[in-house]
Amino acid sequence: MNIRESDLRGVDLNLLVTFLVLMRERSVSRAAERLHLGQPAVSGALARLRELLGDELLVRTAQGMQPTVRAQLLQQQIAPALEHLQTALFEPAGFDPATDARTFTLGMPDWIELWLMPRLFARLQQVAPKVRIAIKASDPFSGTAMLEREEIDLSIGSARDAPAWLRTQPLRTMQFHCIYNRKLVPTGPAISLAEYTQATHLLVTYRTAFFGVVDEKLAELGLQRDVCYSTPHFSTLPGILASTPAVATVPAVLAERWRDEAGLHLSPVPIPLPDFTIKAIWHATRDQDPALRWLLAVVEDVVTTCTRQAAQKTARQLEKSA
Repeated sequence: MNIRESDLRGVDLNLLVTFLVLMRERSVSRAAERLHLGQPAVSGALARLRELLGDELLVRTAQGMQPTVRAQLLQQQIAPALEHLQTALFEPAGFDPATDARTFTLGMPDWIELWLMPRLFARLQQVAPKVRIAIKASDPFSGTAMLEREEIDLSIGSARDAPAWLRTQPLRTMQFHCIYNRKLVPTGPAISLAEYTQATHLLVTYRTAFFGVVDEKLAELGLQRDVCYSTPHFSTLPGILASTPAVATVPAVLAERWRDEAGLHLSPVPIPLPDFTIKAIWHATRDQDPALRWLLAVVEDVVTTCTRQAAQKTARQLEKSA
């Protein structure tokens, strides 16, 4: 920003408005009428402008007030600037998804990208072909800071803290499921608590740990499990589970996908775990951003569609097994 505050300190915006009206009317009396001011006030404004800019600006002649060369140049530069200022203050810019080219940067963990982005990006390509999407890896511990530093426009996931400037919109409540290769981890249709605690486990964590919410719940029961692998990436798990006798406890939407695509076995978790809610999270300063509001609406609609389709698929599977 190349604004020199010392130059602008003595400039009253009303002076510039008066100048443009004078340039249009070429008459103090007509300008005063247009501005709903007295003639002395308009004459005083013109005198202040002349002193400020060191130029007569408008000179009285037999044909009326005529602008100087400096005044003509100023009019060409000031008029567009005031139009832009008026638009910025009183006519917030809209967003036309069909034509606008905008890059949105979204923060999310890899499992949400795997679950959401194929459908969301396909929708965006249909309704906003010029829009570009950039994904940055985030997690419950980093998403808030990334929003505060303006590294991302929108976070999708969960936030561990809730500062006053944080805005959230719940998208979908989910459960956890177990996923494993039943050929390597022989169990019944549903893994029992004994089988679960005796198995080797893979853990996704963003804190380089071997202990998570599952282990907290097991500890409440006086039990523990053997976690042999810890990673911040869900995407590595299917390949490991396919060839390793191990169990992973993951969001249900991932377990369902890996069951269908990788031939792994899905089972309810044999201990009660709390559901969790995926949210859209953004900075309060962006509340009135029409582009972000539009994107939020698209994300909500895509998630609603995904949820409905998943429920219909589950219902069909239950009908077949009945």
